[in-house]
Amino acid sequence: MTGEAVSAASPADPPLRIGIDFGGTKIEGIALAPDGVELARERIATPRDDYGQCLDAVVAMVARIEAPFAKPGSASVGVGIPGTPSPRTGLIKNANSTWLNGRPLAADLTARLGRPVRLANDANCLAVSEATDGAGAGAHTVFAAILGTGVGAGIAVAGRAVTGRTALVCEWGHMPLPWMTAEEYPGSPCYCGRRGCVETWCSGPGISADHARAGGGTLTVQAIADGAAAGDSACRATLARFHDRLARALGIVISLVDPDVIVLGGGVSNLAGLPEILAERLPAQVFGGEADTPVRRARHGDSSGVRGAAWLWPAASA
Repeated sequence: MTGEAVSAASPADPPLRIGIDFGGTKIEGIALAPDGVELARERIATPRDDYGQCLDAVVAMVARIEAPFAKPGSASVGVGIPGTPSPRTGLIKNANSTWLNGRPLAADLTARLGRPVRLANDANCLAVSEATDGAGAGAHTVFAAILGTGVGAGIAVAGRAVTGRTALVCEWGHMPLPWMTAEEYPGSPCYCGRRGCVETWCSGPGISADHARAGGGTLTVQAIADGAAAGDSACRATLARFHDRLARALGIVISLVDPDVIVLGGGVSNLAGLPEILAERLPAQVFGGEADTPVRRARHGDSSGVRGAAWLWPAASA
């Protein structure tokens, strides 16, 4: 599959499938039996800004998960990352966990684990997982958005991730927010070097920063949601701005891709009423005013990315 980092052929039917979800704040691992039944799960804090410690953490996690169920080295390993392995160089690019950028993560993990390793963008893992047996099951084209520490997206067509020639399909988080108002323009700086990216507005940190700029103080997204539920006008206004901005950003997706379903993952997706609010707002953001695209939360919740990582090998050989 174009854009994924592949080090070697995988066993057709490994006795155990291990998925690793490499996030900015946590690393999660899962073990699946050949029929997809979950056997084990583990989560640890990400050793931020330390590439070597991150490698150590993943290698140790794989060993712990594998030991009770399979011979050492026999399980397949898939890893979802908040970035993309370059098809040309194999080096990681565009990761908001910036200490991964420019690193040969697939090669390093392959050497350390003594087996083939497949890497894919974490949003592609989400899309594959939800298209297979989640909120997008049965849909031909699934657009999956991760709204968390960062913002990313993936597309699955007929159950397989679409990555593109240069592995840049769905770098939606680094598109500019559509139709910026005078108050929004030019937007906050993004780590990618530009300003006003969707990620700077619709991620958890972006929502918190917007609330602070509006004079509401420094609050987490959950605190803002709790305040809005309790009737705080500043918190309600912050969520209303977020809803409007996310609807604008997803309206562009419908105009470009017209997916059969939009699936939302990541911690921000758990905000009360978000799918329903977006479904109501989307028609106004689409050319012609017609948009009945279903918006759903990921059925597997926070587990969807790691499940998708575990299924990367079967997806590649299907």
